[in-house]
Amino acid sequence: MDVEKLQMQKRFLVRQRLRLMVNQYEVHTVTAEGAEGEIVAFAQQKRMAFKEQVTLYTDDTKSLPILGFKARKRIDLASAYDITDAGGNAIGVFRKDFKKSLLSSTWHLEQPGLGVTTGSERNKFVAILRRVWNIIPFAENLPFAWPYHFDFFAGEQKVFSVEKKFGFRDRYLVEIADPNLDRRLVIAQAVGLDALQSR
Repeated sequence: MDVEKLQMQKRFLVRQRLRLMVNQYEVHTVTAEGAEGEIVAFAQQKRMAFKEQVTLYTDDTKSLPILGFKARKRIDLASAYDITDAGGNAIGVFRKDFKKSLLSSTWHLEQPGLGVTTGSERNKFVAILRRVWNIIPFAENLPFAWPYHFDFFAGEQKVFSVEKKFGFRDRYLVEIADPNLDRRLVIAQAVGLDALQSR
């Protein structure tokens, strides 16, 4: 799907594939009826990488890259992630707000010309429950099945949201309210929310 057609999309579905040594993600459009549409991106992330780098391709053949994101620093909990297009040109940045994330995960997404949007978990109780889950012996090896949601705002205006659906397989519905927001940045941030959440 070309960038112009991608920019017209208002909803995406991000699904994680279950694999042993890597995290894999499929990003699909969502039809007007709410059904899963065509695949627009496929991502693969190696687990336990010292410097995060994720490339998104048009599909799982991994023959044609469309965008990627890479950490600026190794093993830095507050590192920024540069988002690039298929040609390696910078198109935006996202980063985790480490201090605010101690209680409720908070991310900042920057798009040139549009400014910074800030997203945090909508339900503070679920945010705390996730943290407790991660310190229970052996529970950290099980997926956190309960839904959680991120709302991203520019000032008082909500620009997009990412909602995790209930289940043991990670699925996220992404809804975009701001027509000017680069969909590639939203896709990178949505994948990053899952792939980097434990960082």
